[in-house]
Amino acid sequence: MALQRLWLIGCGNMAGAMLSRWIDSGRIAAGAVDVVNRNDRALPGGVRQARTLPDGPPPDAIMLGMKPQQIDEIVAQYGDAIARAPMLISILAGVEEATLAERFPGPAIVRAMPNLPVALGKGVVVLHARAAPPPVKESVAALMAPLGLVEWTDDEASYGALGTLEGCGPAFLFRFIDALAKGGEALGIPGDQAARLALATVEGAAAMATGADATPATLADRVASPGGSTREGLNVLDRDEALVMLLTETLAAARKRGEEMAAEARR
Repeated sequence: MALQRLWLIGCGNMAGAMLSRWIDSGRIAAGAVDVVNRNDRALPGGVRQARTLPDGPPPDAIMLGMKPQQIDEIVAQYGDAIARAPMLISILAGVEEATLAERFPGPAIVRAMPNLPVALGKGVVVLHARAAPPPVKESVAALMAPLGLVEWTDDEASYGALGTLEGCGPAFLFRFIDALAKGGEALGIPGDQAARLALATVEGAAAMATGADATPATLADRVASPGGSTREGLNVLDRDEALVMLLTETLAAARKRGEEMAAEARR
């Protein structure tokens, strides 16, 4: 199934990042995209933006990119139009496939959980579709390919966990970079310089880890000479698995909120 025409219902930061990358990569032509937003946003040139869906035949796919809490409002406004589309892609956090199928009977449904680096083609997109036929899944996978790493899961519970890790992960890493810079300031480094060093250090380390033949844990040990300063710092992070426990708690809190949102959407 060739996916050439696309309607976006809601195009905030995440959907906008996806759209920009699709157009920049040539995956979709700007003139083949219609966006419905409550208020105008800065979108790539050639993309049509309006307050309602266009008249005429349905597109190849519709993507839901609004807030999950707006789902019933969208059903009331656009349910009939969505029902005529062959496929529905949802990036709504916490809204399960069964809930989507109940609200929008008709199209084949694929859930997608991207993260913001998709704007650079360096993101991650987790996909889940229990009932969609193989041609639909292949078409959606091809659409997502320019965004970065694409991973499928057959288990919707696993989808929630995977989405928590990659969807929320950039925010947690941004916080880590900021904390690394603040730690540098505490050592007496000027704030602006500490920020530059922290960002460049994380960028370089991530690139090295991506191309390495060893795990990040092994790479950390390679950097740390016995009795050296790096090892002494790692001892703080490793003591009682402090860093692992902190991130486990962080991810668990994010996942719990996702489960609460799913329960709210079922009502």
